[in-house]
Amino acid sequence: MLSGEKILITGAAGRVAFPIARELAKNNEVHGMARFSNPADRDKLQQAGIETIRKDLARDSFDDVPDDYTYVFHAGAAVTGEAERDWQYTFEVNAQATGRLLYHCRSAKGFVHCSTGSQYKYQGHRPLKESDPPGIHTHNYSLSKIAAEALVTWISRQYDVPTTIIRICSTYGPTGGAPASRLDLMVQGKEIPLHPDKPNYFNPIYEDDYVEFGIKALTLGQSPPLVVNWAGSETVTAEEYCEYMAGLLGIEARFRYTDEAYTPLWPDVTFMHQVLGRTKVHWKDGMRRMIQARYPDRPLAPG
Repeated sequence: MLSGEKILITGAAGRVAFPIARELAKNNEVHGMARFSNPADRDKLQQAGIETIRKDLARDSFDDVPDDYTYVFHAGAAVTGEAERDWQYTFEVNAQATGRLLYHCRSAKGFVHCSTGSQYKYQGHRPLKESDPPGIHTHNYSLSKIAAEALVTWISRQYDVPTTIIRICSTYGPTGGAPASRLDLMVQGKEIPLHPDKPNYFNPIYEDDYVEFGIKALTLGQSPPLVVNWAGSETVTAEEYCEYMAGLLGIEARFRYTDEAYTPLWPDVTFMHQVLGRTKVHWKDGMRRMIQARYPDRPLAPG
């Protein structure tokens, strides 16, 4: 674990970045950058001992941001829904601003760029390898992340910045993620949309594990960047984990197969195991813990 470092976390109020920032703040000087459109998010970071920096990545300059960070975890992004509303803003945030930030912090000992498994071209019923070609999974969001990876690779190589690109595939925990969204639909008695190329394979990674992996990724930077899938060690279908959660709650899991649903993100984690290790939280334990956190008043069946 890192100690005594000066670390910048962007998107610091988000589901992925905040637990990582909170953990790092125990032994490091951590600065959290975000828009903070919700004032409560700023309070949340400050209560965790994180110094806050208010920035809109697309519109604000980094000239007044310190350039002496030893590590940077860049999770700030325009996410899927926002990405489809304004493609120009999305590319400014996810690609150009990422390049500007990496250049500004080029003296860092390690820079993690949060990319996505959504940048892969769907390969059907086989896991996605780091060497697989890019494709359009979630429209503008995917395209902007493909552009960002290319820009990050060039800057890392040009200025010899130790960089790790993590392709995030399916994070979840008390504060959200795809499994949480599907859980909420079941609790509301609604159908869960899934892709027709069933079953829908995923490798969900629980909060405890992605915090550990996120911190370790900071220390593994290379030039050109190290590129690695970021997911759980266990493969499970969305159908299986939804039925498991439904069984715990005593409700029904109903699926609707539609081409409008995103294709599954099933990553090959062979290389991840070599460089980051194996995850520790079994998917059933993670799903149970997530339900308990999100629906504390609901009794759960054993199992």
